[in-house]
Amino acid sequence: MTEAEVLYCDVTFAEFRGNTEAASQHVESNKGSKVTSKRLLLLVLGILLTATVIALCVVFFHNLQIKKKLHDARRRNFTDEPCQKCEEGWELHGGKCYYFSKKPSSWKQSREECVRRGGDLVKIDSREEQSFLEKRLRNKMDNEQDKFWIGLTDSEKEGRWLWVDGSELDTSLRFWIRTEPDDFKGNHGEHPDGEDCVRMGEKGGAVDLKCWFDQSCNNPHKSICEKAAQTICYVCNCSL
Repeated sequence: MTEAEVLYCDVTFAEFRGNTEAASQHVESNKGSKVTSKRLLLLVLGILLTATVIALCVVFFHNLQIKKKLHDARRRNFTDEPCQKCEEGWELHGGKCYYFSKKPSSWKQSREECVRRGGDLVKIDSREEQSFLEKRLRNKMDNEQDKFWIGLTDSEKEGRWLWVDGSELDTSLRFWIRTEPDDFKGNHGEHPDGEDCVRMGEKGGAVDLKCWFDQSCNNPHKSICEKAAQTICYVCNCSL
């Protein structure tokens, strides 16, 4: 082989080796590029996953706040206390139902009517109850003498006032007006038994709630019946 041929082979081999190394470097470069792309893809997926988790947490927290607000709103409208209702024609107040009759009757007949309706003539247990009744009667009285029987009488013993349940009148809860009770028997003795039953009401409003009058039990008057309210439910909307 001539010197020129040897030189040509060396140059050709060198070129081949150079091309091979370049190709190898290109492959390595492509391989590195692929690895970098995978890492970038994983990074992007990780960021998206993190963003998704954060978004879900925000949504969950927001829904939790909404549920709390709804719960608070329901608590304002609903109560753990028992809901109480009255039958039609009765008025609810302080856990009791009141019926204001429209038909005048004697005290005894009025009481029988109250019992027939499931109650009795009203027994006034507090100043607050007296205030409620006194105010309600102002609009129910047709005139000054249009008063209402209550469940108080001294028919068993003069001067010993008893409620219909047999309990004595509390000295701190007496609402007699002016000189009442006076056991008036009439100008000509029309009421020989005196005035043994109590009616109440002042159409124009009573001073210091004093509007009780003793009266002959036989005289016809309207009346106030009373009975306990019915418990409808224990967790409910009482405004329904």
